[in-house]
Amino acid sequence: MILRDMTEADLDAVLRIEREVHAHPWTQGNFSDALRSKYLCKVYESEADGMLGYAVLMLAVDEAELLDIAIAARYQRRGWGGRLLEEMMALARRHGMRRAVLEVRASNAAAIILYRNAGFTDIGLRRDYYPAENGREDAILMGREL
Repeated sequence: MILRDMTEADLDAVLRIEREVHAHPWTQGNFSDALRSKYLCKVYESEADGMLGYAVLMLAVDEAELLDIAIAARYQRRGWGGRLLEEMMALARRHGMRRAVLEVRASNAAAIILYRNAGFTDIGLRRDYYPAENGREDAILMGREL
């Protein structure tokens, strides 16, 4: 498996995955802004299968915020999400970060399990944070020490 820097040339493939796995996906502009802002934008791929997923991590002072992470639907439930998450946490540690935080939709049970298995715990709730099909949805704020 290879974790490498995301580039503008990757955005078509990234957007295909983003749209297949998220009900309210990021736009190309969101990813372009993340790249321009020098966030840690990574793609996760194998030589045999190409891009399996990607992640975007924002670093600030001593805290890393996981802004987006996804594994293509056909590769989910095989442990790749957990591996990518741990790769990103190791990368954050190498950049001197001491803590990681993220927001997750309260209804996203699979992601919540993934994050809890990676050592994240609930640290707050953001009411009506995400757009949802019928209005807004709460976000669970989670964190872990690195």
